[in-house]
Amino acid sequence: MGFPSFFADVPAIMLRDPLAVFLGASDDGVITYTYADAVKLAGHSCPTVAGAYLMIRAGLHALYGDEMPARGGIEVYLRDPRDEGTTGVIAAVATLLTGAAPETGFGGIGAKSRFARRNLQHFEAPIGGLMALRRTDNGRGVILDLNIGAVPAAPEMQTVFPRVVAEQASADEQARFAALWQDRVERMLIRHADDPALVQVDAWTAEAA
Repeated sequence: MGFPSFFADVPAIMLRDPLAVFLGASDDGVITYTYADAVKLAGHSCPTVAGAYLMIRAGLHALYGDEMPARGGIEVYLRDPRDEGTTGVIAAVATLLTGAAPETGFGGIGAKSRFARRNLQHFEAPIGGLMALRRTDNGRGVILDLNIGAVPAAPEMQTVFPRVVAEQASADEQARFAALWQDRVERMLIRHADDPALVQVDAWTAEAA
């Protein structure tokens, strides 16, 4: 698949999944996820997918520091209903990276439901940001918000975008639109990956929603 070359430069996210060890999928359970994995899941690369990836990356770093994050040991809270706007896309990326799933997720193994991921993802949560992550082992949490306006689209988009949406663009205009679209994604993921103006991270001391 011919992904844009900058995908390879996006910081990866590494977690340890104990279920992978238990079922023999991995000797040590360490799984590395890349932005390309998120794109494969979503089927496209856009500021929403990039923003979700960066929010989760920032949240995991805030919760675990230099410790390896535990996939399956994180609850995900989304502020909005699952069918509103881009919430479903963000939730899907969150499930990929954290293992946290809604009621449709893996129910666990044995009487104690070990390794369960079901009901670790919640919608319409009373949080002050777009998303929140919470560790299930110690209750530590962070609230995450995304300000895509911190990385604006190129001014040329004001002319090209309406023509593309209206299906009036030429082949050259369509190609230019795609290049400008991915340019913004690249700036988010490479130049602004750790920019607090793009992804805001705040400690969450409230009880689980």
